[in-house]
Amino acid sequence: MINAFKSARLGHVAATRATGDAAFRVLSEEGFSRAWDEITAWEGYTPTPLVSLSALAQEIGVGAIHYKHEGPRFGLGSFKALGGAYAALRVLQRELAQKISEDVTLADIRAGRYRNVCAAITLVSATDGNHGRSLAWGCQRFGAPCRIYIHAEVSEGRAAAMHGLGAEVIRIDGDYDASVALARDEADANGWFVVSDTSWPGYSEPPRDVMAGYGVMTREACEALREAPTHVLLQGGVGGLAASVAALLRQYWGEKAPRVIVVEPELAACLFESARAGAPKAVQIEQETVMAGLSCGEPSGMAWEILAEETSDFVTIPDDTVAPAMRLLARAHFGDPVVEAGESGVAGLAALIAARQNGALSRALGLDAGSRVLLIGSEGVTDPKIFKEIIAETADA
Repeated sequence: MINAFKSARLGHVAATRATGDAAFRVLSEEGFSRAWDEITAWEGYTPTPLVSLSALAQEIGVGAIHYKHEGPRFGLGSFKALGGAYAALRVLQRELAQKISEDVTLADIRAGRYRNVCAAITLVSATDGNHGRSLAWGCQRFGAPCRIYIHAEVSEGRAAAMHGLGAEVIRIDGDYDASVALARDEADANGWFVVSDTSWPGYSEPPRDVMAGYGVMTREACEALREAPTHVLLQGGVGGLAASVAALLRQYWGEKAPRVIVVEPELAACLFESARAGAPKAVQIEQETVMAGLSCGEPSGMAWEILAEETSDFVTIPDDTVAPAMRLLARAHFGDPVVEAGESGVAGLAALIAARQNGALSRALGLDAGSRVLLIGSEGVTDPKIFKEIIAETADA
């Protein structure tokens, strides 16, 4: 099964890292702590597993692979459950405080004390699927109406999941970035509130809260590890996941924090191109990647501040590495625990395996037999139909 990765052509940029304190300034320790205290109090909270893929590690020649499996997160299938719902709660807290002119606690909103007032506060967002599902779930819990904008290639299964959580789902003909623009425009025109995982000039608090929510996942992983990883491979997208994980790893491990490698689809490589340009750069998506959650053409400015300082390498992977990585986990090919992972969830794993088949790239990334690698399995089975079709295939190319 490893043979499927030997011919994979990966892009690589060795980053020129900026110096600064973005890992503490953009996302504060206090913000991460506040999100931890709130989210771990939610009904149904339980840490997700950190799976040791020791047999695979031996097979590809690294010291350890730790895979943080987010599939079970609150029954929503992905790490996004931590971000969208928490950011929604914080938006409601700010708006309620203005409407009723009194202090409003997150616990009171969660308990339903302001449900009638929340019913007049509409929250909206664009999504490839997982962020919207989290927002819809949060709105359903807190009593706020929810509108979700999706692009043409979002699967019907993912759209149905959001609709099932009470969201009004609006599908457009364009791509993800077009859905972001429409969500912003209609929110401005109607007095609604955008809860986005990407920032833009003048809009920063909700994406900051989204990234703070993701910190729950990273803290769980750190507390489960006996020592700091040497490497962490992080999915790209707009950069929110990667920036959040990189920041908390720096705060938790200090100078022992791992080498950060950002992984993107070659079909949607806005962070890779930003690294080459030395500044945030949007790219035109000509063809949708199978990694639906990573199909983003424009970086989050806030996330880029952190990534510019914390990321050592940017890597792109072809789509044909995704299915073999998913099958490898689902079939427990080398005897490791079975993991059912979605398309975006295996990006880091696919890049790691492919890099270890390429001596020059392994050396460039500092990967060797002593490397202890942390991977974020960002999603589980978020569309059962697509997952079943991929796993059922017999070819590994």
